[in-house]
Amino acid sequence: MKHLVISSLLAGLSLGSGMATAAKIELIVDYPLPEVVFNPVHQELAKRFTEKFPDYSVKFRAPTTDYESAAQQALRHAVTNQLADVSFQGLNRQRVFVDRNIAVDLTPFIKSEPDWEKRGYSDSLMSLGQVNGIQSGIGFSLSTPIVYYNADLITKAGAKLDDLPKTWDDIIALADQSKSVNPGTYGLHYDWEITGNWLWQSMVFSKGGQMLDDAEEKVAFDDAIGQESIEQLGRMVANDTMQNYSYSEAQQLFVSGKMAVLSSSTSRLTGIEKQIGDRFRMVTGYFPVYGKDGRVPAGGNVAMMFTKNPERQKAAWEYIKFVTGPEGAVVMTKNTGYFPANMLPIEDPDGLKGFYDANPNQYTAVKQLPWLTGWYAFPGENGLKITDVINDNLQTVFDKSAQPQAALKNMSQEVQKLLKR
Repeated sequence: MKHLVISSLLAGLSLGSGMATAAKIELIVDYPLPEVVFNPVHQELAKRFTEKFPDYSVKFRAPTTDYESAAQQALRHAVTNQLADVSFQGLNRQRVFVDRNIAVDLTPFIKSEPDWEKRGYSDSLMSLGQVNGIQSGIGFSLSTPIVYYNADLITKAGAKLDDLPKTWDDIIALADQSKSVNPGTYGLHYDWEITGNWLWQSMVFSKGGQMLDDAEEKVAFDDAIGQESIEQLGRMVANDTMQNYSYSEAQQLFVSGKMAVLSSSTSRLTGIEKQIGDRFRMVTGYFPVYGKDGRVPAGGNVAMMFTKNPERQKAAWEYIKFVTGPEGAVVMTKNTGYFPANMLPIEDPDGLKGFYDANPNQYTAVKQLPWLTGWYAFPGENGLKITDVINDNLQTVFDKSAQPQAALKNMSQEVQKLLKR
């Protein structure tokens, strides 16, 4: 009888242990851009999340290098049934997951939350995670294109820091003047290679243009606005104001104090500031926007839910709320150059208000919010291929192997063919 009681107790303990183990869910999460900015951010957020939710743990997949490879990896995982529970994907890559019914619509989860409208998620920023009427993601880290200036070089060239250039012609002229009065230095670099043709879209959108027509059947970036945009890029290299350098080469020149102007994403800001140290003063300015229809595309990534398992969805939703909420937003912003998709900490003295007051260069992107538009995703099976085609043709402008208008014509024809497939 004694042995029976002990056996029963052991069985009960074993069952209890099994139940406890079953209750603990290990979330599988993947994200891109590890070495650029995100490794320490995601590690810190996972640590804080598991402290707050001890029944959940987080296991990260090996991070991908950029948004294109992140999307391609997830599509492969969909075929092999290895999708992450939560996946951080570029704003312009959500569409492919909606089209293939991989993304879980977050609308029911949002509607189940009491006082969601008080959680800091503005309608305009939430719209960046909406595709074809589905809330496919919630913004985690957002960015806009900005212009970085070496204040020491440009003031010697006659620039006023409280009145920075407002057009590309003026920026190019300033970069040329800086080269002239600062021997041994370089003019500017435009980060056209950045993921997803982002700075090509930025140039076109800033003038009120678009990538395709409203029906998404015909290329629209080859109209008068597109022609002016490609000419603008051509003017950057025409007189060697810009050299045919990779971004990493150009960044090294900039942070070492040998380049006057660098245009890229605000996401690079924290890293650039750390590398500059006390070598020189750096200031940031707006990306030029033209006319009432000019816009700048939001860059960055969203947190998406891929798991279809109800229990794992509960855990995934808690994680998404945490990383995109006020606490996650503060950690992410202070460790990167991105700004959050949650507005609560921006005006909170204990959140980011004091941070932005002390770091005005970081606030430049936030002040561009009134001009924000979506990062365009090309439709169909060839969306990723179209990105490569545009990149290849832009390369010919910057290495001067083709005239700008010829490059645009070829780009347009190649993209149009891919749209029809």
